[in-house]
Amino acid sequence: MNTTRRALLAAGASLALARPALAQAAPKVVVIGGGFGGATAARALHRGGLDVTLVEVNPTYVACPFSNEVIAGLQPMAAQRFGYEGLARAGIRVVHAAATGIDAGARRVTLADGTTFPYDRLVLSPGIDLRFDAIPGYDEAAAARMPHAWKAGEQTLLLARQIEAMPEGGTVVLAVPGNPYRCPPGPYERASLIAHVLKTRKPRAKLILLDAKDTFSKQRLFQSAWATLYPEQIEYVPLAEGGQVSAVEPDAMIVRTDFAEYKADVACIIPPQRAGRIAIVAGVADRSGWCPIDPVTFESRLVPGLHVIGDAAIAGAMPKSAFSANAQAKVCAAAVIDLLAGRAPETPKLINTCYSLVAPGYGISIAGVYHPAGGVLADVEGAGGISPVDAPRSLREQEALYAADWYRTITRQVFG
Repeated sequence: MNTTRRALLAAGASLALARPALAQAAPKVVVIGGGFGGATAARALHRGGLDVTLVEVNPTYVACPFSNEVIAGLQPMAAQRFGYEGLARAGIRVVHAAATGIDAGARRVTLADGTTFPYDRLVLSPGIDLRFDAIPGYDEAAAARMPHAWKAGEQTLLLARQIEAMPEGGTVVLAVPGNPYRCPPGPYERASLIAHVLKTRKPRAKLILLDAKDTFSKQRLFQSAWATLYPEQIEYVPLAEGGQVSAVEPDAMIVRTDFAEYKADVACIIPPQRAGRIAIVAGVADRSGWCPIDPVTFESRLVPGLHVIGDAAIAGAMPKSAFSANAQAKVCAAAVIDLLAGRAPETPKLINTCYSLVAPGYGISIAGVYHPAGGVLADVEGAGGISPVDAPRSLREQEALYAADWYRTITRQVFG
């Protein structure tokens, strides 16, 4: 996004240029999903002078970033919860209801109570749904014994309680799915912080990390830190060594792979995922379960007039993270404003930075810059990078502070 575009969005309602149809009525945009993507898009569209309705079923948003700290007892659950009063005060119409139908032809959204909202453009930010059909034995009932904790909330607290109650010398089994899934480094941050709990409170206990792949985000950084901090706590089993979970038995607390059987005291099973349900209803998800989009506008390649941002989108090299969702929302909102004004959207560049906490006061990060290329979002060569593997402890401490600052800043900007 260039300087002119940023200035336009910042100035918002005072700029007639961003109000293409205000002589009559402002174009209507409905945003479904009030997470980091949807709430950011609603704010940016509203600042652009559009008539915005944000549809979000829950009255309180529970953030996934930093929820691993809740599991480790390093952060209270209250720090993950955010209301929508700030968006309402900003003038955005916030409706707490489930969207159940989308008529793309008539350009109309239907809610569970039968209420309908017409739109000129629709932005979907539905997040992810968990595929409870992917691992034999693992369904919603099994998640009450073997929590995924991949949607923050009660599952987060359940896993925290189980680890707290686990006997000394016990075993935690953590299962990681294959790509793509929400927050690529999240499972490894979780393994790190659980290992910190074991090391400091139950030193004879261990964590077995079963991975359905052989490589992962920030792998060298994580494994270097594990060798230093948690050599007795973490046992890593990649795909090549039989790390893919083939079935679970919740009653017996058994996790199976094709090569071994693991008896767990605590089992955290993160199943494969797909775009949230409303994306399926809208017809914007393809056979992969995710949503192909135009990388310039985030308009669906399957249903014109609908835009998909955040975890649900197929965003090429850009990972499914809160930072990505926030960046995509701003680009998408600018494109929607241009399209409704009859202008061609500008070609964007997007940034993502992802922090992970390996231990209290020990952070690592990865950053990337992306641009449309070949019909997808691709890495800008030479941009971005990761924390140095041989960095001094002072840099790890600084990155932990950056991570906390990032969380405070983005949640304040998005939710007010």
